Amino acid sequence: MIQAFGLTSNPRQELPPAVDDVSFEAPTGRVTALLGARASGKTTAVRLMLELQQGRGITHFRGRPLHRIPHPSQEVGVLLGEVQGHPSRTVRGQLRMLCAAAGVPVQRADEVLEVVGIVSLREQRLGTLSRGMDRRLGLACALLADPHTLVLDGPADGLSAREGKWLHGILRAHASLGGTVLFTTDDAKEAARTADRVVTLEEGRVIADQCVADFSRTRLRPRVAVRSPHATRLGVLLAKEARATQRSVEVVNEGGNRLSVYGSNCADIGETAFRHSILVHQLADEVGDAGPAVSVPARTRTEEVRAAEPTVPQPAVADTSSATDAPLPVLEPSEETAAPSALTRAHARSAQEPPQSTGTFVPLPVDADLGGASSSASAPAPPSDEQGTQASRTPSGPASAPPPASLSPLPPPITTHPAPSPLRPLRYEVRRATGIATGYLTAAVVLVASAIVAVLLARTGRTPQAHLLAAWPQELPLPPAALGAGLLGAFAFGDEFRHPALAADRGTVPRRLGLLCAKLVVAAAVAVSLAFLVVASDAVLLHLVYGEELTKVPADWLSTFASWLALVVGCAWAGVLAAGVFRSTTAGLAAVLAVPILVVPLVQKALEGPSVRTAAGLPSRLRDLALVHWPFGAERVLAAGLRMIAQPVGSALMLSLTALLCAYLLTVLRPRAR
Repeated sequence: MIQAFGLTSNPRQELPPAVDDVSFEAPTGRVTALLGARASGKTTAVRLMLELQQGRGITHFRGRPLHRIPHPSQEVGVLLGEVQGHPSRTVRGQLRMLCAAAGVPVQRADEVLEVVGIVSLREQRLGTLSRGMDRRLGLACALLADPHTLVLDGPADGLSAREGKWLHGILRAHASLGGTVLFTTDDAKEAARTADRVVTLEEGRVIADQCVADFSRTRLRPRVAVRSPHATRLGVLLAKEARATQRSVEVVNEGGNRLSVYGSNCADIGETAFRHSILVHQLADEVGDAGPAVSVPARTRTEEVRAAEPTVPQPAVADTSSATDAPLPVLEPSEETAAPSALTRAHARSAQEPPQSTGTFVPLPVDADLGGASSSASAPAPPSDEQGTQASRTPSGPASAPPPASLSPLPPPITTHPAPSPLRPLRYEVRRATGIATGYLTAAVVLVASAIVAVLLARTGRTPQAHLLAAWPQELPLPPAALGAGLLGAFAFGDEFRHPALAADRGTVPRRLGLLCAKLVVAAAVAVSLAFLVVASDAVLLHLVYGEELTKVPADWLSTFASWLALVVGCAWAGVLAAGVFRSTTAGLAAVLAVPILVVPLVQKALEGPSVRTAAGLPSRLRDLALVHWPFGAERVLAAGLRMIAQPVGSALMLSLTALLCAYLLTVLRPRAR
C-alpha cells in the first residue's frame, strides 16, 4: 500500500508550487492511475514520493518511508523515463550488473527477460533498442528484485496500442498477486481501461479520487461507436433528430464508415437506423474522452476556504483526447486473455479478476514470480460503488492515521537521499568494468603504444633497460601503461556519472566506502594485469627485433618490478579517487598527470629548500629499517616499496593519494553529518 500525505514541492520563484498538498492512497492488490494533463504535477509528485526531489510531505510504502527501508529496490520497483545505462552495454549485461547491485541471484536476469518477452534481444545493445523494447527493459529492471510495489511514470508513453495493452496486462498480473501498482498517465481513456482507482490532478492539486466506475460515469463522456456503410447519411439524420427534439447530441465522423455519437445511446441510434432502413454493422457503448476543458478557479491556502470547498468531484478535467480521436477498439476476449509466452509456460493456472465496469479489460494470466506475494495470495474484492464515490483528499482506513508531523501547520520536509551502495559491490564492479569495450580498447591502445615506444627507444641505445621495458622515455611524464591505468581508474566513476546504472530510481552513483573499496580492488587488479602485459609484450618484441641482449633479467629485478607495479597501481587509484571526488573522468585523468608535472616539483623544492634540519638521509634510513629480518624474505619486498616511496615520484604519488582519499572521505561523511 502507498500512502502519500501532503506532498508539496518547493516554490519556483514567483510561480506557485508544481504540487500543492497532494494526498492519496494506492491500495494493495489494485492498479492506481495518477491522471492529469501535461504540467499538472504528476512527475513531480512521483519524484517527491521517491525522495528524488526536495519538498514537503511524506509517503509510506507499506507503513515505512523510503529512506527507512533497508533495501529500497527490493520493496519498490521504479520506472522513470528511459533505461539508464551505457549505450554499448548489452541488455543481459545491464540486468546482470543490476542483479549484483540489488543482491539477487544472477539467474533472475534471465527470468525477467522471459517475463517481459525480450529473450531474443538479450545480446542487443542498449543504444539500439526501440521505444517499445526500452519500455520492456525498464519494466524488467523494475521487476528484477521482485518488489512489492511498482511506481511507473508514463510507462505507456510512445507505445503502440498492442504494446500498451501488453504492458498494462503485466501490471494487472502484478497487482492480482497482492502487489501495489501506481502509474501516471495523461490519457483518461487509458486510466479508465486499465486502472481500478483513478486519482486526478489539476494544477498540482487532487480534484478527484475515485474508483474507475465512478470516474468513467462522472468524469468521462460515454459514447456510442457506430459502423455502417451509410455512416454519413446516418450522422446527418441523428443530428437532425437531435435538433428537432432539442437534445445535446454530438456526432463525429471518424472517417470511412465509422461514427462516434456523444450524448445518445444504442437504443435511440438503432431505432433511427431502423426507421430509415440503414444497415448497421456495429453499435456499441464505449468510454469517450474527458470532454472540453473546464477552468477551475484558483483556490486559496486558508483553512476557511478549504473547509468551504465542495467534496464532490469537479464535472470535468483538462481535455486529454479530442473528440475527433478514433473510437476505442473493441477488445475480444481471446485477445485480452492472451498471456506472454513466458507466463503461460511457467504456470498452467491463471489468476483472473472480474472485468471492469467499462467492459474493456480482462486481466492476463500471471506468473507467481512477478509479484512480491506468494502465488496463493488473492486480490481483495473490488470496491463497491458506495465506497468509490467518496473523493477524499486524505487516505482512509485503519492505516491512514496522520503522521506525527501532521500537528505542524506544514507537512514534514522531504530530503533527497543518495542511492544505496550495491549489496554485492565487488561483483557489481567486475560486471560494470567488463560489460563494455572501453576497457579492452584502452588496454589494446596502451599495448600498441608501449611496443612502438620501446622499439624506438631501443634504437637510440641511451635508455636504461628498466625504462626500456616499461616504454618510458624521459620526455614523457608517465609511461603509456600508467596513463592507461589512470584512465581506466577514472572510468570507474566517470562512466557511471554519464550513464547511471545504480538504482536509477534513487539518483546518481553514491559515494559509499564499500563501493569505493570494490573499485580500488578492481582498478588495482586491472592495473597489475596491464603492467604485466606491457612488460611481457615489450620484452618479446625487443627479443624478436634486437635479440636477447635487451631482455636480460637485471639483478635488482624485484625492487624494480615492485616500483613499476606501485607506480601503475598508484596512478589507477589516483584516477578512481579524483573521479569520485570531482565526479568527472577528465578530473581523474588530470589528477594522474598532475603528479609528475605539479606535485613532484613541489615535493623536490620542499625537500631541497634551506632549513635547519633536512630529510636528505631519509632513503638510507628507510633502507636500514628494511634490513630487519622478516619471515619468508619479505624484507626485500619491503625494501623495494620503501625505495619507491623515497623517490620523488613515489612520495608525490603517496601525497596525492592521501589528499584525494581525505577529500573522498570528507564528501562521504559530510552528508551523514547533516
